[in-house]
Amino acid sequence: MFSLDGDSRSLHISGGHGGSGGPAHLQGGTGGVGQGPIVHITASQLITHNLQATVAMDQALRLGNIRAAQIASHCPPPSRIFCGREDILNKMHHFFSDTGTQHIYVLHGLGGAGKTQITLKFINKSSSRFSNIFFIDTSTIATIETGLKNIAVLKDCGDSLEDGLLWLTSKVEEWLLFFDNADDPEINLNDYIPQCNHGNIIITSRNPGMCIYAGSHSPVLDMEEEDTALHYLPLAVAQAGAFISKSRNLDDYLALYMENQAWLLSGRPAQQSHDHYTWTVYTTWQMSFDRLTRPAAMFLQHCSFLHYNGISEEIFRYASRYRFHSGGPSKEEVQEPLEFLSHFLRPNGEWDSLQFLDATNEIQSYSLINFDAEKKLFFIHPLVHAWSQTTVQNPKRHASIVGSILGMAVSERSKWDMQLASLLLCAHIELAVQMDAEVALSFRYQYASIFWEEGKYKHAKELLEEVLQKQKQVLGGDHPDTLFITGSLAISYSGLGKHQRAQELQSVVPDKQKQVLGENHPDTLLTMGDLANSYSALGEHQKAKELKSVVLEKQKQFLGDNHPDTLRTMGTLANSYFHLGEYQKAKELKSVVVEKQKQVMGENHPGTLLTMANLANSYSALGEHQKAKELKSVVLEKQKQFLGDNHPDTLHTMGNLAKSYSDLGEYQKAKELKSVVVEKQKQVMGENHPGTLLTMGNLANSYSALGEHQKAKELKSVVLEKRKQFLGDNHPDTLRTMGNLASSYSALGEHQKAKELRSVVLEKQTQFLGDNHPDTLRTMGTLANSYFHLGEHQKAKELRSVVLEKQTQFLGNDHPDTLRTMSNLASSYSDLGEHQKAKELKSVVLEKQKQVLGENHPDTLLTMGRVLEKLIFANIRQLILG
Repeated sequence: MFSLDGDSRSLHISGGHGGSGGPAHLQGGTGGVGQGPIVHITASQLITHNLQATVAMDQALRLGNIRAAQIASHCPPPSRIFCGREDILNKMHHFFSDTGTQHIYVLHGLGGAGKTQITLKFINKSSSRFSNIFFIDTSTIATIETGLKNIAVLKDCGDSLEDGLLWLTSKVEEWLLFFDNADDPEINLNDYIPQCNHGNIIITSRNPGMCIYAGSHSPVLDMEEEDTALHYLPLAVAQAGAFISKSRNLDDYLALYMENQAWLLSGRPAQQSHDHYTWTVYTTWQMSFDRLTRPAAMFLQHCSFLHYNGISEEIFRYASRYRFHSGGPSKEEVQEPLEFLSHFLRPNGEWDSLQFLDATNEIQSYSLINFDAEKKLFFIHPLVHAWSQTTVQNPKRHASIVGSILGMAVSERSKWDMQLASLLLCAHIELAVQMDAEVALSFRYQYASIFWEEGKYKHAKELLEEVLQKQKQVLGGDHPDTLFITGSLAISYSGLGKHQRAQELQSVVPDKQKQVLGENHPDTLLTMGDLANSYSALGEHQKAKELKSVVLEKQKQFLGDNHPDTLRTMGTLANSYFHLGEYQKAKELKSVVVEKQKQVMGENHPGTLLTMANLANSYSALGEHQKAKELKSVVLEKQKQFLGDNHPDTLHTMGNLAKSYSDLGEYQKAKELKSVVVEKQKQVMGENHPGTLLTMGNLANSYSALGEHQKAKELKSVVLEKRKQFLGDNHPDTLRTMGNLASSYSALGEHQKAKELRSVVLEKQTQFLGDNHPDTLRTMGTLANSYFHLGEHQKAKELRSVVLEKQTQFLGNDHPDTLRTMSNLASSYSDLGEHQKAKELKSVVLEKQKQVLGENHPDTLLTMGRVLEKLIFANIRQLILG
């Protein structure tokens, strides 16, 4: 029974009455009435008890929440197998070393690249630096809000995200807030960043746009080494390790990977893993891919059929301008490429860079594609590139679409946009050919033109042979398009150094073109000019000069003086003058061509640069070595920039620059550069290419100049055999090498052998080059040296006198070759006892060499030595005689 006192401060609790007593017995009385206990509890006692129980429960709940918040906010330790990225870790340590302001650092990159592990490693090493460290899963708004609520709970200052932010903004300490996986571009992270001037924040994200918040940032790409099957993507490496550990099969993994890449990279991590990361490589990317809009997803998929490097907006822009013409594909054949490109066009059909930018920015926000702002090129991680191909249902169709886009782009590029060819298109076209993309025949011809411009003559030849065979079947052997491709194939043979094969093809084409197109058609004239170039390459320089002169006159008449084809012929005609020893005439014509090409084609066009390089060679031939060196240096830098380090034209200029070093007496520098060029030319052009052999011969000359005569002799012998085999016994280059080998015999004391070989060379050069050609005169001078070494001083003097007279006439008084001959003639005077004459001539030579070559040039020093030697000899003779 409950009852309250009037003051309500006490509570009476009475028990119920007991039952009646049991019956009486003979010996006992009646039983008493049962009575329950009466309990009296005051209200204050009851309230106190309830409060104590409630407080205890609240305390237990609070401690539980705090414990849960501690667990949720705690940063896990880094994986035990994580290593490397010291470059990024050092940058982070330096960035967070300052205090007093808020520091925000962003690590951005592809899923699986190791951003979280880098951060955890940094925190593990720097935990003492920070007063508090809070981890927040930033993948969704819900997880962010929960993370900030946990901070409020942990610090016992509330239970809302606002309370968490308030604690962070009001607590002026060196706390660290780690926003992990801030990948969703739809989340405005700024709403959750404490707005204060203290504290430290690290953000990891696939979205490079997060760098807007950063005081400093690091892109996290591959691990520090490159070019492996897994491309050093940390998650891929971890999955590989898990598979190998499970299968116990290290030796076969790489082969299995190459055949089963998709399956292995989509496999689950091992149960016994080194961390708690449970996503596969492909899962992380698929999650991002699924959030892309259709145009963005389509663009990424199509880009996976381009090379993963050097993806340019220009490729798609040019393709969108494609104009249909006879001989090319029909509109129906390129319908799918046009449909794809339509996603990036304005209603009027013009290219819309803004729509293109929207799509690429969307893909970038998930780090599935990256952008090099300096080069203005996109690139895709190789593994993402391979994975993206697995997301399409019909790879063959996609390869065909992209292959056609490439063909359309090449067709519509600016005619002289060589940079697009060499830097942006070639790798993509190589991949299209490798994938055997089904494209129109005219597009395959366009591919070959890019290979040729890039200096990949073998690729061009193979593709053109295929195109030519199909073209003959479709159009016949005498169709203008077939003849044009035949001429193009011949040029590729020339690029490969197979000049005889090129000439055979080119000899047939012009006659057919004359019949079909007419004598004055640009294609006919172009083929005639190419045939003339083959004559030059085969050493028939007079024949080449005559044919080039005819072509030039017709091109001026029908194309104009400034047409690129006209200028090209003028440049090659100048080369013929050069090879015929008419150096001054060659120089003057090349100078004119260079100026016109700069105006018409631009200063950096490969054709302009080639003519500039040839002009520099004319300076060398005329003895203007410093001027030649300076111009070659300019050309080389431009060719490296616009053609690449390994383009045949670039390597040719490097070899010529090395020769200028030799001409200026910098033999060691010349030797080092020539050695580099030879190795590159062997890789790019082959060991037997005429260009490679030329540089090998020049390298041998450097060995000679440095006194390594045996080494020089051996290399010259190798070059001579190859030149005989590939150019023939009477080619000017072959004869020049024979003369150089004779000089090595002479240097090694084999003067009779040198004399015999030089006599053979002189006879052939006189026959094929003429009496007055510089090569002929040079050989006459070296033959005179053989007479000198064999003691035939009168014969040496007579021959040197003849050479000097001709060199003075054709090269000039101050040419280095002329001065060298004058010095040698002075020695002949001395040998014959005409010491006064010798002294006067050497004095003249020495002054000229100082002016032309410089005081420290080896030729100058040699003459000075001879003068000094004669002075000493004269003084000794005077002392002896009294």
